[in-house]
Amino acid sequence: MNASQYTGRVVVITGASAGIGRACARAFAERGDRLALIARGRAGLEAAAAEARQAGTTAITIEADIADPAAVEAAAERIEDELGPIDVWVNGAVSSVTAPFTEITPEEFRRVTEVSYLGYVYTTRIALRRMLPRGHGTLVHVGSAGAYRGVPLQSAYSGAEHALQGWHEALRCELLASRTAVRSTMVQMPAVNTPQLDWTLSRLPNRGRPVPPVYQPEVAARAVLHAADRPQRREYWVGGSTAATLLANAVVPGLLDRYLARTGLDSQQADRRRRSGDPVNLWKPVDGLEDRGARGRFDDIAKDRSLQFWATTHRAPLAAAVVALLLGTGVCAKWARSTGAPVRRGRGS
Repeated sequence: MNASQYTGRVVVITGASAGIGRACARAFAERGDRLALIARGRAGLEAAAAEARQAGTTAITIEADIADPAAVEAAAERIEDELGPIDVWVNGAVSSVTAPFTEITPEEFRRVTEVSYLGYVYTTRIALRRMLPRGHGTLVHVGSAGAYRGVPLQSAYSGAEHALQGWHEALRCELLASRTAVRSTMVQMPAVNTPQLDWTLSRLPNRGRPVPPVYQPEVAARAVLHAADRPQRREYWVGGSTAATLLANAVVPGLLDRYLARTGLDSQQADRRRRSGDPVNLWKPVDGLEDRGARGRFDDIAKDRSLQFWATTHRAPLAAAVVALLLGTGVCAKWARSTGAPVRRGRGS
């Protein structure tokens, strides 16, 4: 079928073979958007594309490492040749090493930085080269609370996230100054139940675990979809834990340092010993031959909803409800005073 026969946007998703990127692929597919899915793992990519096609849309897969600008440039050319002009670019690929800083090699640190920071820079530059002349397009960057708050045992990832946040702020200012309609936004995520912990390079004695509360990747995907539709906001926070962490870091960062020093090491490790043969995706994909899906092994504790993000996306009706409640309370109090009726007070008043 010709691309012109489809409706919806052309959406590019990096890191689309698993985790949040995989859940995003399903969410955008259900909207009818045409998808270009980029990742290194062939089996995961093909499974993601099959899910998108089952939802009734079209999807192409591209095996590429976002740390390779030439590969991303070739991917963008193919996407626009086959699907049409890119409307939305979602950056969701990530890599990490879980270990004390002194046990991470320079090569490993460089690799995490190239994927989790420079990969976003390269892909965005390539996307903007196409979006800016047209004056149309949206960039959505999947971040985390680590963009503001460094976490012990995550120094490489925390450094990349901090760099990502500073770069995004500068980019957003430049886009606003140019008066283009192209927009860029970030979505700061909480702990998410993805396969990432099962293939992250780790030098800890025990298997990794996310720090509760943990959310399903579909919660993250709904937030990304919302951000893609409303990119005017500079960033979105997902999960009460993200909001609490970022607020605490802004008000009492030293206290948070001490808290994480006491709890941050043990809270990232499960009771089970780590297996020496666990796969590692730092240098090559784990889902090249076997699909790992969107979810990890923490379904039993992962939440399907975020009340905090629901409130964020329903601020107008919530504000109206609060105003109505206050007005109603005031009217009742005024009526009680005018009739001499006793005003009922709460317990303990």
